[in-house]
Amino acid sequence: MRLHRLSITAFGPFGATQEVDFDALSSAGLFLLHGPTGAGKTSVLDAVCFALYGAVPGARQSPGASLRSDHAPVDLPTEVQLELTVGGRRLEVTRSPAQPRPKKRGDGFTMEKAQSRLRGYDPERGWHALSKSHQEIGEELTQLIGMSRDQFCQVVLLPQGDFARFLRSDAEARGKLLGRLFDTRRFAAVEERLAELRRGAEARVTAADERILALAQRIAQAAGPAGAEATPVAARPGEPGLAEAVLEWAAIARSTARERLDIAHRVVAWAEGRQREARHALDAVRELARLQQRYEETRLRSAALEERRPEHDRCQEELERARKADRVAPALELREEAERAYRGASDGLSRARALLSPELRDVGADRLAELERKFQQELYALDAAREAEERSARIEGERVRLNREAQADDELIREADVWLADWDSTRAALKGRIDASQEAATRAEQLAGLLAPARRRLDAAGRRDALATDVQQAEERLIGAREQELDARKSWLDLRERRLRGIAAELAAGLVAGEPCTVCGSADHPVPASPGDGHVDRATEERALAAQQSAEEARARAEQQLGLVRERHAAAETEARGDDASASSTVAELGELVDRLTGEHAEAHRLAAATNPAREALTAAEREHTERLEQRQEAHGRMSARTAAREALDGEQARLEEQIAAARGESPSVAAHAERLTRRVARLADAAEAVRTEQDAAQRRKEADDRLSDAAFRAGFDTPEAAAATLLDAAAQRDLQHRIDTWQAEAAAVADRRAERDAREAAEQPAAQPSAAQGEFETAEWLLREASSALAAADERCGELTRLSRQAADEVRRLGPVRQEYERIARLAGLAAGTSADNERKMRLEAYVLAARLEQVAAAATARLQRMSSGRYTLVHSDARTGGRRAGLGLHVVDAWTGSERDTATLSGGETFFASLALALGLADVVTEEAGGVRLDTLFIDEGFGSLDDQTLDEVLDVLDSLRERDRSVGIVSHVADLRRRIPVRLEVVKERQGSSVRHRLA
Repeated sequence: MRLHRLSITAFGPFGATQEVDFDALSSAGLFLLHGPTGAGKTSVLDAVCFALYGAVPGARQSPGASLRSDHAPVDLPTEVQLELTVGGRRLEVTRSPAQPRPKKRGDGFTMEKAQSRLRGYDPERGWHALSKSHQEIGEELTQLIGMSRDQFCQVVLLPQGDFARFLRSDAEARGKLLGRLFDTRRFAAVEERLAELRRGAEARVTAADERILALAQRIAQAAGPAGAEATPVAARPGEPGLAEAVLEWAAIARSTARERLDIAHRVVAWAEGRQREARHALDAVRELARLQQRYEETRLRSAALEERRPEHDRCQEELERARKADRVAPALELREEAERAYRGASDGLSRARALLSPELRDVGADRLAELERKFQQELYALDAAREAEERSARIEGERVRLNREAQADDELIREADVWLADWDSTRAALKGRIDASQEAATRAEQLAGLLAPARRRLDAAGRRDALATDVQQAEERLIGAREQELDARKSWLDLRERRLRGIAAELAAGLVAGEPCTVCGSADHPVPASPGDGHVDRATEERALAAQQSAEEARARAEQQLGLVRERHAAAETEARGDDASASSTVAELGELVDRLTGEHAEAHRLAAATNPAREALTAAEREHTERLEQRQEAHGRMSARTAAREALDGEQARLEEQIAAARGESPSVAAHAERLTRRVARLADAAEAVRTEQDAAQRRKEADDRLSDAAFRAGFDTPEAAAATLLDAAAQRDLQHRIDTWQAEAAAVADRRAERDAREAAEQPAAQPSAAQGEFETAEWLLREASSALAAADERCGELTRLSRQAADEVRRLGPVRQEYERIARLAGLAAGTSADNERKMRLEAYVLAARLEQVAAAATARLQRMSSGRYTLVHSDARTGGRRAGLGLHVVDAWTGSERDTATLSGGETFFASLALALGLADVVTEEAGGVRLDTLFIDEGFGSLDDQTLDEVLDVLDSLRERDRSVGIVSHVADLRRRIPVRLEVVKERQGSSVRHRLA
């Protein structure tokens, strides 16, 4: 990395823009950056760091500090611009911090955000922008430089005070600094990861042991008393031997449980035998008690049966008398039915005679029938009078109808007169509508002829405007194609010219030893030409030629496409002008014209569409005119006919009134007189029928009495009343029969049971005692249940212990790989953390890596320290432990004059300076190598030279001057006056009231 130019504006102590030309300063290899205290020497280095990383070194990046110069005008923004070469690329980075600026409107200030810009330089294209993103620029520069900000500040901007403290600090402080420089966070992450894995593996082992202990507790619960004989497990989760102890204890519990199971089987077998014997004894006692009880029940039932014998005999006799009375029942029913019929006929006759007049109530049936026939003949004579009365009523309805028709005809005549009075004006209005519709149809045809061309012009205008854009785009594409063609042709010609310049190397590539040259003919080729930098071969030229030809074809296609688009645009323009070739209408104007014509055409078409309705309306009106004339004439004719009809109805009505008055007598009407006669005839007929019915019922009752007396005598009863008293209904007879059958069935059952031999023999024995046998059986049953429960519990305990032991064995098998993994990870984690016995020096992994880096730094620093100290001092790395601290980051100095090794903290002030300088240069070499070998062509060394004597100063400057051998430039930041004499190339920082400035002092 080489710095070329630095521009500082309103930054730190610099109030105006200051330019630093590093190319001029680096020409001598060693230059001095000097100035009074507070002038801004370190600010120049801060500006370099800010340009590269967007921040100043960490020690000077205090919270709330502003990078803006207090000397700068308010309208001059703070900006740092650095031009450098890194990774083979020439770059220019410009950064501005967040800063206040005056508001564009009004008074006061507004905060402007930080800005970053990155440009790159190309020999052919010059400077070109690469990015404006803070993140992208930071990532790009960090990747090219290969160092973080902290590494850059330690390697390129060598702060001697930091390295002096590094020499005197303890191992922990050195570890922090080296950790930032060499980024050993990955090794610390490895330590943390191993510790995390160890904790996870330990947690898994502990969890597995806890599961095994939980199974052991469940085994103890399942074993019950059997588990008390074994020694309990005393190991804790995570302790070795826990799994084996649990398995051994489970085996003892299973063996004890099996012994108890065998004992339970034998106890159950004894209890089952005793229970069977008690069951047999109980069954025998129960059978004896049942037979004795059965014999006693038979004896009691026999005594009760004898007590009910008189009732049985009475029921049997009563049933026999009822069955004899059943033969008289039909005659009794017939007598009762005849009596009911006679009483009904007598009641009907009384009601019929009550409706007759007093003189007819005692008349016989024949007289009543004669009077009925007389009144019936008189009723038949009233039929003609009734018809006359009905005709008189219809005549009145016809008169009402004639009056209603007369009113309707009068209304029709009045409406016809009113409508016909307006006929002339109505006919004229309808003809006017027809004329207006015909004129609108003619107008619609004219507008239709104008509308179609207007629409075509509107469509053409739209295409014209769209094609205008296409023409512009085609022209732009043609310009781009022409530029690409020119660039391709230029590139091809350039490559062709370069190939012709290097054609000798291309011909030399085809030379073969001993064969003649195609140019000079010589078979000797002493010095064949070799390709130089930027040599172009034939394939490259042909590719450039093909690219040029492709660009030419693309340009031709772009020209052809432009011509086609222009032709379509011209055609659309001509069509959009229409007949008016002098002016070009816009799409909006043509749209308004089309809308206006469309509206007028729609209105005309709407009016024209009313022609047929208007003609139909005129035809309907003329038809209605004719109809109304005819209706008025017909109404006048109907009025004359109605007058004649009224006169005829009046004469017929008079004749009918005379006939009706003669027929109705004293009644208000003929119908009322006929109704009165009809009621009289009905009453007479009912009375005659009631007399005949009463006589027939009396005769049937007499006959029923005779048959009942005969039937009672034949059945053995003295009188019909005696037979009726003995008669029972079917339910009563069934009840008597049921009681008789029940007694007989009980008698048969008692006889059967008295014949049973086993019951008689059981009655002769002593009384049975089933309660004692039941108690003995219940005792045997309880013993069997208890033994069975104990057996089931023992069997369940054995099964549960077997299942839990199998689970414990499975858990132990699963624990094996987990414990092995834990032991392996624990060994690795302890080794990396420095706590393992295998780690003799108790060094952590990160400290071990940093110790290796420190050993490299000490070796690199020794090469320069020996020159600075005239071969006296050598820096060595020490991994010895001091006190109770861990080893690994010790740094000692070996004094060649005394041959002793001592701590670097014992060096004097001047010795500490050049030792720290050598350490800084060595560290720069190691960090550079660690960063991928990025070349550092510019270094800065800050202060410390005032503590050296003249000889040591010369030796130090010789070492720094030797850095030029690798084309490096070193800038020394110091205010020591003697250095101005020794270093001719200087950059002076001048402190002034209006702000600091820089001046170049070149040899």
